[in-house]
Amino acid sequence: MKRERIEEIADILDKRGKMTLEQLEEVFPNVSQMTLRRDLFQLEEDGRIIRIRGGAMSVKEVQKVSGEAYTKKTTINTDAKIVIAQKASTLIDEGVSIFLDGGTTAMYLSKEMPDIHCNVFTNGIAVAMELAQKKNIAITVVGGQLMKDNLSTASPAAREYFALTNFEIAIVSATAFTPENGFSCNSQVEADLLKQVFKKARHVYMMLDSSKIGKINSYTFAHIEDINVLITDDKFPKEYKKLFEDNNIVVM
Repeated sequence: MKRERIEEIADILDKRGKMTLEQLEEVFPNVSQMTLRRDLFQLEEDGRIIRIRGGAMSVKEVQKVSGEAYTKKTTINTDAKIVIAQKASTLIDEGVSIFLDGGTTAMYLSKEMPDIHCNVFTNGIAVAMELAQKKNIAITVVGGQLMKDNLSTASPAAREYFALTNFEIAIVSATAFTPENGFSCNSQVEADLLKQVFKKARHVYMMLDSSKIGKINSYTFAHIEDINVLITDDKFPKEYKKLFEDNNIVVM
């Protein structure tokens, strides 16, 4: 019976794309919310859904625009990414201009963002598509070469575009961090774009889950002193938290 219900939930999510927990309770009125949450946990472990705030979305929904590589990333360290996204969403005020990168943590942030009047510049395709569902957010997508592994764009032309663009806050993420090598990524053109973004932003908020600590990628785009706020999860090592705080970085 349990397996049949879980399969039914998966089928419904595949058809609808995403649902809230309340909508699932309407479909399964005789099943408790706690049981439905456990079913969603099981489906996420099976790699068939992605849990989002207040509900879930089908992996197939993400694959429509992102492909397999990006979809796999969205299912890694999901809990940490959701926690970070929820924290970051509290820092976004009415009327602000923001840059969001194309990482999967930014995709979760785009789900959590309040639907308020603000301007968002992004090089993330999935991020832009998620934000497009909110009626009050103005979205500008930066063009360039498509990097399929993280469904984002970057190019020298994008750097020039930002030379004539103003935004107050940059909210970005890194795929790796060490104190010696700083924040790094796998693309030279993306690293160059982020460096330009950092020059333009008044404040830089770095989203970094604890699994990225101790890793090194090919291209460094920032160091500790380049950011203002670090947004992380509850498993972030205490010694690293002290390192950031000793450099006058706010750690959330």
